[in-house]
Amino acid sequence: MSLARLAELHGVATSYAPSADVTVPVRDATVIAVLAALGVDASTPEAVHEELDRQAAAAGSRLLPETVVARGDVRPQVVRDLPDGTALRIETEQGATLDAWHQLPLGVHRLHAEAPDGRTGRATLVVAPERVPQPPGRTHGFLVQLYSLLSARSWGMGDLGDLADLAAWSGRVLGAGFVQVNPLHAAVLGTPTDPSPYRPSSRRFPDPVHLRVEAVPEYAYVEDHGRLKQAAALRDAVLRDGGLIDRDAVWALKKEALELVARIPLGPGRRAAYADFLAAQGQALDDHATWCALAEVHGSDWHGWPPGLRDPRSAETARARVELQDRVDFHMWLAWLTDTQLAAAQRAAVDAGMGIGVVHDLAVGVHPGGADAWAQQDAFAAGMSVGAPPDAFNARGQDWGLPPWRPDALAASGYAPFRGLLRGILRNAGALRIDHVMGLFRLWWVPDGGDPTEGTYVRYDAEAMLAILVLEAHRAGATVIGEDLGTVEPGVREALSRSGVLGTSVLWFERDWSDTGRPLPPETWREGCVATVTTHDLPSTAARLTGEHVELRHRLGLLTRPLQQEEAEDRAEISEWLGLLSRSGLLPEGPGCEEGEVRAVYRFLLRTPALMTGVWLPDAVGDRRPQNLPGTWDQYPNWRLPIADAQGRPVTLEELTASPRLHRLMSEFPARRTPPGAPRARAFATLGPWTRRTPCAPAP
Repeated sequence: MSLARLAELHGVATSYAPSADVTVPVRDATVIAVLAALGVDASTPEAVHEELDRQAAAAGSRLLPETVVARGDVRPQVVRDLPDGTALRIETEQGATLDAWHQLPLGVHRLHAEAPDGRTGRATLVVAPERVPQPPGRTHGFLVQLYSLLSARSWGMGDLGDLADLAAWSGRVLGAGFVQVNPLHAAVLGTPTDPSPYRPSSRRFPDPVHLRVEAVPEYAYVEDHGRLKQAAALRDAVLRDGGLIDRDAVWALKKEALELVARIPLGPGRRAAYADFLAAQGQALDDHATWCALAEVHGSDWHGWPPGLRDPRSAETARARVELQDRVDFHMWLAWLTDTQLAAAQRAAVDAGMGIGVVHDLAVGVHPGGADAWAQQDAFAAGMSVGAPPDAFNARGQDWGLPPWRPDALAASGYAPFRGLLRGILRNAGALRIDHVMGLFRLWWVPDGGDPTEGTYVRYDAEAMLAILVLEAHRAGATVIGEDLGTVEPGVREALSRSGVLGTSVLWFERDWSDTGRPLPPETWREGCVATVTTHDLPSTAARLTGEHVELRHRLGLLTRPLQQEEAEDRAEISEWLGLLSRSGLLPEGPGCEEGEVRAVYRFLLRTPALMTGVWLPDAVGDRRPQNLPGTWDQYPNWRLPIADAQGRPVTLEELTASPRLHRLMSEFPARRTPPGAPRARAFATLGPWTRRTPCAPAP
């Protein structure tokens, strides 16, 4: 009982509920290990009692919690509950000192309190708006993994020039309001690198592998014809020969070219812009670039570096930073170039009339050996990994290999790591998708070496995390989307909705789970969401409708039941959906027309009130393959597939924009008046009469 009380004080769960009628106790050993990672000794009953006594003494003398949240100009309850006569002083982030709670500026401030009995307290004061910015009306757009989107100019994988082109074209020609991409975070250096964009070295800075090298102004002064031929060979190996995307080969080639470009001096204007970027990014960029330089010498996992270099603030690291200054400068310069091209992509989207533009993706965590984990060691829980508990979809639970943030360290720092992360990724975003948004509330911690089933939940100050998210999104003018799929505890979606954070609704999962289990009618879907048919972790729509995804999982040995049973269940589910679509008048092509069925499910989405409708770009050309197949590592080429047509032939961006199938699908979506100079009617006139045909329909 004493251990349970101590765990509760630190937000560590001693049981969890995988379903409404089931409660599973957490092992004491797990609770003790998690408390140790939070700096709390619970190894013996005596240690537990000592910790409880310390906590009780601290609570008796504490006047304020570590963080106070205010929405608008209303005094929080914790401030109203202070003893009568308590004097308040507020030091704002703008540098002012206030002694009255009126017209507080938005921001992260310091609150000081002094009670009549002499007790004092101080807290981080977060003053935030009520809600994040909302989309400017209902809109639609593409969802795409950027690396998979190759153009005739790409160097073997999609880049930021391709993103700008896709945004400009789809905004002007299709009336799209956004393009959502995978995380563009910096990957761990080394060969081979982890291809997953969801296990990066740093979430704070983007990866220069996404650079369009020719778009760097100084590249014009470099003689680099040989590398352009090599780039064409990499591109052809994927597009012409049907190969996989080789990220390591792409980066090796781009890095060689960028090393040459780095020798070209910047002009005065460009140098001034670079200096401004360095000043704005400060210590965070210096740390990131230093890790990159050290990783080139000592390897990509800082745990194996010489002891003195494992501490970013040590004298040894300071000396190494000076010795490697040229490499540190090179990696800071790469971060700046990537930032400028990210900004150009967002400008292209906005100039094309998009109401939102580029939607960036924030991964749930970082690689334990990478730059963020090295630079912010105090903020991460040593010996712990983020994952998921056992559930109906995975009876063994999941371990994602990502170290979690310590909630106590975040609070003590005034949430500085979280604020810096959000400001960095929102710099060039029209909206932000947060992977596993439930992590703002709690995360499943798994002790290193333990089974995922032997973890437990650790709670975060969701009120503070949400307030900071709302504040930074407000400052950036960005919409926020939460990926709230899977196990979601009661109250989370409601709290997110109150803050204006949109959810994620996937067609196959929107059922009446509390009663009949049947698909929800479209009019009953929530308005505050991105509605889509599939995601990067799910089968493409064509594969789902044809049942090919079951056969794929069977070939890879991923099925937990006999193939015939899986196929029968899958056919029954698809038959149910096709029947609903037919009865609703959404399938005029009739059953058996795969392209017509794909269009029908998107017609269904358009009947929902969802503010944003996302079209999985591979669906537009009939791609059958998932970009990522959970549960596989080397059995399937996760994160390495180019977008392909229904026959598996890779398709370039240029071919996508001229695809009759894509235009037939997008003709289902409402038109939007395009910006002056790019009239939509003229754009469509060049595409041919197939934009108006319905394949598979009976001949007139």
